[in-house]
Amino acid sequence: MSKQSYDFVIIGSGLGGLQCAYILADHGFSVCVLEKNQQLGGSLQIFSREKTVFDTGVHYLPALDEGQPLYSYFKYFGLTDSVKWKKLDKHFDQISFDDGSKFHHASSWKEFENTLISDFPQEENAIRTYSETIQKVVKTFPLDELEYNEKDHTDDTLLDISAKEFIDGLTENEKLRAVLAGSNLLYAGSAEKCPLYVHALVTHGYVLSAYRCIDGGSQLAKELSKRIREKGGEVLRRKKVVGFDMENGQLTAARTEDGEMYRGKNFISNIQPKVLFQLIGKEHFKPSFYNRFQRAPHTLSSFSVHIVCKPDSFPYHNHNVYHHTSNDVWAKPDYVEAEWPLQFMLSTPASSKSETFAEGISIMTYMRFDEVEQWANSHNTIVSPLERPSEYVNWKEQKTEQLLKAVEKRFPEIRNCIQSVHASTPLTFRDYIGNDDGNMYGTEKDFRRTVANFVSPKTKIHNLWLTGQYLNLHGIFGVTISSIVTCGQFLDRKKLLERIKRAE
Repeated sequence: MSKQSYDFVIIGSGLGGLQCAYILADHGFSVCVLEKNQQLGGSLQIFSREKTVFDTGVHYLPALDEGQPLYSYFKYFGLTDSVKWKKLDKHFDQISFDDGSKFHHASSWKEFENTLISDFPQEENAIRTYSETIQKVVKTFPLDELEYNEKDHTDDTLLDISAKEFIDGLTENEKLRAVLAGSNLLYAGSAEKCPLYVHALVTHGYVLSAYRCIDGGSQLAKELSKRIREKGGEVLRRKKVVGFDMENGQLTAARTEDGEMYRGKNFISNIQPKVLFQLIGKEHFKPSFYNRFQRAPHTLSSFSVHIVCKPDSFPYHNHNVYHHTSNDVWAKPDYVEAEWPLQFMLSTPASSKSETFAEGISIMTYMRFDEVEQWANSHNTIVSPLERPSEYVNWKEQKTEQLLKAVEKRFPEIRNCIQSVHASTPLTFRDYIGNDDGNMYGTEKDFRRTVANFVSPKTKIHNLWLTGQYLNLHGIFGVTISSIVTCGQFLDRKKLLERIKRAE
């Protein structure tokens, strides 16, 4: 059993965990990252079918033009030059509908406004007001602009506004309303709960600029782990944490499934808090704190279809397509199965082999976990391969066909392009990411419960800290901010931001 002790033991190698490890190693701390899977990266993981690479979660990234916020953070992490990037077209997102209409989200707020005004000339005031308000909301989150402030957000009055109510209040034009919220699959916001600030932060980043990783987002995890090791840190695979040792009310060691023990002065968790606290034991927490995380509502999960294309059959799209069956584009947890899917997002992964034709196609739509609940006791990963029941396999094939029929209405030629089809379900996401219900984006945010939307990295165990999408916001940018928030508990945040800016 390992006797070595570290300044920080980090549970989970998702982006937030790896970024925390890099920051702390860069400041001279000894760190060890424990990952349960063979592949590092959490939602950065990729998989390959017939030599075609697919992303599991990172289809495109925001704000990566030189000088923009994520570029600045990634420059510090050594990711801007070491990863192969492809910038998406000016019209980076297409929003389409069953009635045949198509609209676009464009890069830069000026182009965003002009593009929509050309489609909705009578709605110029509404579009400009939308643009101005979104940018105003974002400016109240200092870390999104690499600005120092003791607070993570500076205007509480902007936190309890409903995204849907704000958009509906701009215009009576139902189609424009739908287009403004048309990339809802990026944050799974429901009409009843989604706060404006979530919509604003996610939308703003992509309007600044949108990029794909050529040959998959796993490059981010590989490069980060390489740099962590160069700074003396350890990143270990196939190390599933199954429990913790405690003395005098604090954690002393993490125990892994293979019988090893990893001692630490501090522990940072990048896994779902609900799962983490179950591993530690509810007896170590006050009931109110423990129950808050056990009962927290999560966003919807997803069902995805990944198509390996016949050679030179489907054009590579340097943009994403968000297609909706109606003008109601918001996430609907109570969807009727017979009407599923109500929307989907289609993207063609960027490949170094061809810029003209797509090697593969990824299609994602919402799905509740209860659709796979009956097979919840089955598990299947590369580390622990097990067969699912035949009923599950049949159900997955039926759902795949149902989704493809919906996609075929938008892309009639797609059937002729298919070489093979591979589907993933909420169970797939659960098994590889490690949450309990396959949710895409962590805790569901609710504009009516502002305080509950923001989770402190501190816990009731004084040497245990949290990071990742369950803190404030999901996504590459949101998780990157979470790593700064978490490491700011041990480091001078102002000096940390200055170091990040100097990396440019």
